[in-house]
Amino acid sequence: MGNNKCRGISRLINAFHYTLSGIKAAWLNEEAFRQEIIMGVLIVPLGIWLGVSYTQKAILIGTYSIIPLVELLNSAIESIVDRIGEERHELSGRAKDMGSAAVFMSICIALIVWIIIASERLAG
Repeated sequence: MGNNKCRGISRLINAFHYTLSGIKAAWLNEEAFRQEIIMGVLIVPLGIWLGVSYTQKAILIGTYSIIPLVELLNSAIESIVDRIGEERHELSGRAKDMGSAAVFMSICIALIVWIIIASERLAG
């Protein structure tokens, strides 16, 4: 039918390649993403130590992992807005501000969870 889209394992291989390309682009071009990944190298072992149960360990690591994930989405939004044009536009500014707010909120959520679990661990 003229449909040249990959299917099955080829589609998965291509999707994985695009994933790696996106992570590489974020690492090379986004300082905040690099900082969050480097911080994760320190934070993940702390979460493993801090969590008493496997559930707590997963929650600590998972809530931190959301931060670079949201950063990737924010960077994608910023790239699209910048691709459309460099001139100032209210909607472009709003999109970038909302992406930034999403990153901030993910950091706040992680902090709240980490503080709650840390206070339980250190109090007991």
